[in-house]
Amino acid sequence: MANLSELKNTILVQLFKHASWLSARWARHHRFIEAEDIPWAPMKKPIRETVIAVVTTAGVHLKTQPPFDMDDPDGDPSFRVIPSDVQTDRVTITHKYYDHTAADRDINVVLPLDRLRELAVEGRIGGIAPSVYSFMGHIDGPHLKTLMEEMAPEVAGRLRADGAEAVFLTPA
Repeated sequence: MANLSELKNTILVQLFKHASWLSARWARHHRFIEAEDIPWAPMKKPIRETVIAVVTTAGVHLKTQPPFDMDDPDGDPSFRVIPSDVQTDRVTITHKYYDHTAADRDINVVLPLDRLRELAVEGRIGGIAPSVYSFMGHIDGPHLKTLMEEMAPEVAGRLRADGAEAVFLTPA
């Protein structure tokens, strides 16, 4: 039965990818959460002096870490911590709700650590925070509460502790 479910998800991803009208129709009938009370946070110093953290919803994790739960139709609200100095060939993607063909060829599409390292060496950013935080991104139903009330605040605290001054978010 799991293979049938995976086949269905693969077909849906390809349909959404190639039939934009289908994606638009799905979006019209999907209920999204809107966060209206988030204040704008202006930069406090030049980007060349700013420590940047990376947060992704692409389902990236170290090959040695447990994969995200793909069997739960409401997704997996947990996160994975990835050292920002990791070699990019040591990470993988566990996510079946988007087409990650390009990211499978070059992980920098969703986890731009190599590009950020280049910017740091060039002095164009102040540095990279020590940890990357990765979520699965396809979260629905009861897991939304877990994500918003438990996981997101925990990651926000970790980002502060890491000395992050700005976040580069790569949604998938």
